[in-house]
Amino acid sequence: MLKALADPRRQQILRLVWNAEHAAGEVAAQFEVSRPAVSKHLRVLREAGLIEERRNGTQRLYRARQQSLEDVRRFVESFWDDGLAAVKRASEADARARRNLPR
Repeated sequence: MLKALADPRRQQILRLVWNAEHAAGEVAAQFEVSRPAVSKHLRVLREAGLIEERRNGTQRLYRARQQSLEDVRRFVESFWDDGLAAVKRASEADARARRNLPR
């Protein structure tokens, strides 16, 4: 998932389909790249589980799978929380060491 999110164009596509379903052509019209390039980005996002595809006749409609992004957010936040806890421990240890210095 994170590899799929690393590309700025895919991030833009994901924002576009976050709250509303859009046809592939509508998505492609928003970008100055070829339709095949947009189709490839949509495929990568779909295969990563970040968007879902629905067919309506000949159209392919795309929408973000918001729960998948919630899972990614929790995963990334766990690293952030661990990092903050380490900073807190280091700060507290530094404060204790300063209190114990001879004056």
